Amino acid sequence: MANLITLSRLLLLLVVIVIIYFGSALMQLFGVLVMIMVFVSDGLDGYVARKRNEASLFGALFDVAADRIVELCLWVVFAHIGSLPVWIPLVYIARGILTDSIRASEAQGHRQSPFAIMQSKLGKALVAGRFMRGFYAVLKAVTFCLLMLLLPLPELLPDLWPDYGYLLEITALLLAGFCVFICIVRGLPVVVEFLYKQRSV
Repeated sequence: MANLITLSRLLLLLVVIVIIYFGSALMQLFGVLVMIMVFVSDGLDGYVARKRNEASLFGALFDVAADRIVELCLWVVFAHIGSLPVWIPLVYIARGILTDSIRASEAQGHRQSPFAIMQSKLGKALVAGRFMRGFYAVLKAVTFCLLMLLLPLPELLPDLWPDYGYLLEITALLLAGFCVFICIVRGLPVVVEFLYKQRSV
């Protein structure tokens, strides 16, 4: 069941992307709700896996892979349509390839969840801690929803947008920049611990 929820997240992502490119203003406004469902399902699959005792190495890796697909696709799409600078998805792609390669190899070698391989207290708090993971997920969800709102609101609020739209645009860009900062901060312990282990071998 948990893996089906993870799979549904990818299908909802496809719906969001189609709406972004081909939807009317009203459809794009509806797309914000679909976007929220994408991120709610991210927390729901882990909850269901724990409640139904379905937690597994495959499920954990599939969940991480789905998270990467969702965030990378959205960063790239919003950069492609001009809502974001292209360096943001490039940072995410580089960081994702590096850290996920390390975590996947470590998880397979030790038969552990990708989040269970962190050894230091700081690493566990930043990478695997429930608070940080939840905070980061909410931050990305809010950022993507604001970016989604930038699409229909100029058409739906033609009288207000010229005077106040820049506030939403600036807020979305600041949140996107903060997401990049957190992304890098959470990736550093993975790389540092991996390099330290390699020196000890």
